[in-house]
Amino acid sequence: MGLSERTITALASVTSELPGGGEQRPGQAEMSGAVADAITNESHLIAAAGTGTGKSLAYLVPTILSGKRTVIATATKALQDQLANKDLPFLEEHLDVPFEFSVLKGRSNYVCRQRLTEIADEGNQLGLDGVDDSVNAEDLEEILEWVERTPTGDRAELAFEPSGRTWGAVSVGPTECPGAKKCPMGGECFAEDARARAHEADIVVVNTHLYALNLVTDGAILGEHDVAVLDEAHQIEDIVANAAGFELTSGRLRALANTIKAIVADDKLISELFDAGDQLGLDLEPFTGNRLQEDDFGGDLLATLNRTRDKASSALDALRKIPKDSSPEVIGRKERATMAATHLVMDIDVALEMVEGTVAWVERGRSSPSLKVASIDVSGVLEEHLWTQRTAILTSATIPKNLPERLGMNDFPHEEIDVGSPFDFESAGLLYCAAHMPDPRHDDYRDMLHAEVESLIMAAGGRTLALFTSWRAMNEAKDYLIDRLPYQLLAQGDLPKQVLVDSFLDDEESVLLATMSFWQGVDIPGRALSCVIIDRLPFPRPDDPLLGARRDQVGSAAFREIDIPRAAMLLAQGAGRLIRSADDRGVVAVLDSRLSTKKSYRWELINALPPLRRTKDRDETLDFLKTIRDGV
Repeated sequence: MGLSERTITALASVTSELPGGGEQRPGQAEMSGAVADAITNESHLIAAAGTGTGKSLAYLVPTILSGKRTVIATATKALQDQLANKDLPFLEEHLDVPFEFSVLKGRSNYVCRQRLTEIADEGNQLGLDGVDDSVNAEDLEEILEWVERTPTGDRAELAFEPSGRTWGAVSVGPTECPGAKKCPMGGECFAEDARARAHEADIVVVNTHLYALNLVTDGAILGEHDVAVLDEAHQIEDIVANAAGFELTSGRLRALANTIKAIVADDKLISELFDAGDQLGLDLEPFTGNRLQEDDFGGDLLATLNRTRDKASSALDALRKIPKDSSPEVIGRKERATMAATHLVMDIDVALEMVEGTVAWVERGRSSPSLKVASIDVSGVLEEHLWTQRTAILTSATIPKNLPERLGMNDFPHEEIDVGSPFDFESAGLLYCAAHMPDPRHDDYRDMLHAEVESLIMAAGGRTLALFTSWRAMNEAKDYLIDRLPYQLLAQGDLPKQVLVDSFLDDEESVLLATMSFWQGVDIPGRALSCVIIDRLPFPRPDDPLLGARRDQVGSAAFREIDIPRAAMLLAQGAGRLIRSADDRGVVAVLDSRLSTKKSYRWELINALPPLRRTKDRDETLDFLKTIRDGV
C-alpha cells in the first residue's frame, strides 16, 4: 500500500478519535493525499485550505507516516501552540506509528546561562556592570531564581513578562552568540539543548522567521531534513526577504558598549561607542519613513556610518588584546562582543555598498529610527536552499494567485490545489458592500464611515470586530464611538493583544477595534462575534519601501502583480475572522464602495473572499444582524 492510501486510511482512523467521533472532511482527505503524493514524488505542493478544513492533521499524518524528517514552520504563535500542545500529542496517542517531535524557537527566546553568570556575583547579588541601566533589577532577581528550576530556559515559561531590555540583558541573539564551543557555558546552554532535541526529532515545529533564517544561513540552524511544511505560506515572501537582510540601530551600538565596558579598560572607546549610537539615531531621523536611494548615502549619514564602522573595528582591536587565559566570565563577554562587533561591521559594509537586489529604508523604532535592509527578490534564496533540496508543502487559507511566480516555483515540479472549506458560507452569512458610501478619499467619507459603523454595531448588539487599515482611522472611530455605544469598547493598544481577545470573548456584547495585526491569526468562534467591519480595501501603502522596490522591478504591471494580490489576500484574511466554526453566523461589512464600483479589479478581490451571500442592501444587512442578535 502506497503512502497516499495509508494516509487516507490513517486519517479516517485518527479523526474518528476526535471528540464527538470526528467528522469526515473531504477537503482534509484531498489535501492529505496530495501531501502524500508530493512526498512520494519528491515534488512540491501549494494547498489552499479554507477555515475548518483541518489542514494541520492533513499535513501531519502523511509526513509522520512517510518516516521522513520534517520541519513545520508556522507564522503565528497560536498555531505553533496548537501543533505542540494539541495536534502532535493527539497523533502520538492515536496514530499507530512511533515518532518524536520537538519545538524549537529562536536563540533569543532562551535565557543565556553565561549572561546570568556574568550578572550574579559570588554573593548572589546583582552585579550590573555591563548591563543596560534601564533593566529592572527585581525582574532580574526573579529570572535568576527561575533559571534554577526551569528545564528549558524558555521565556514563555516565565510567570511574568519582563521588559524587552530586561530580557535582553539575560539572552543573546544570533549575531551575539559565539556558539557552544567558544562559550564557557556552552555545555549547559538551554538554546543548544533545544537544538540538540530538535536534531533528534522526526517532526520539528518552528516559527517561519526561524525557518527563513535557516534558509539564508544554508541550514546552519535546523540541519538536514526531507520535508518542509510552510503554514500560513502567504507570508513567506516578506519573512524571507527580511531574514536575508538586517537592521542597524543605535541600540546595537549601546549593547556593544554595555557588553565590553566591563572587560575593556578604555573609557574613551566606550564613550565613543555610545556617542556613535546616538549620532546614528540623529542622522537617520530625517529619513524616517523613506526608502533610501544611493544618493542618500552621503553627507552626514555617510560620515556617521563610516565613523560607526571605525568604532566597531576599534572595539574588535581592543577585544583581541584581552588575554586568552582570562576568567570564563571575561572570555564569555569577549566572544559575545566579538560576534556583535563583527556582524555590525559586515552589515555597515553591505549598507554602504547598496548591494544589487536589496532595498534600504528607515523605520521609526521604539526609541529611535532604524536602518533596515532587505532582499527585493527571494526566489534565488528559495531555489538554492528549498526547491532544489527537499519537498516543500505550502498551505494557507488564502493563497495569492501569483505566489508560485513570486517565490520562483514555476521552474520546479509542483501541484496547486484548493480544497475549499466544509462550512456553508452562503447560509451562514452576508458579504455587505456599502455601495452608497463615497470613495474613501472623499471629504465626507469619515463621517459616513463612523455613522455606518455605529449602525452595524447597534444592529449586531455589540459582537463586532472592526478592522481598520491605519491607527489613525481606528483612533478616530474610537473617539466617535466611545460615548455613543451601550457596550464595552475595546481598542488595540489599550491592553496586550491576547488580553483584548480574551476580554472580547468573555463579554458577548463587547466591541473590538483593531488594526492590521488583528486581520490574521485571531480566532473568535461563537456568538461573541457576528459582525466583522472592514473600513476600506487594504491596498498597501504607495510609499512602502520594500513593495516600492518590487514595483520598480515589475514595472508597468506592478499594480496588478503586487498591489491587487496583496489587497486580496489581506481582505480575505480579515473576512476570515467571521466564520470560525460550523455554527457561526454573521456579516462581513466592507465599507469601501470600490469593491462594488471598480470593475478593473473588484472580481479579483471578491473571488478571494469566503463565498458568503453578497448584498449591497443596507436594510437587509441590518435586519440580518438583528435576527442573529435576537437569536431568531
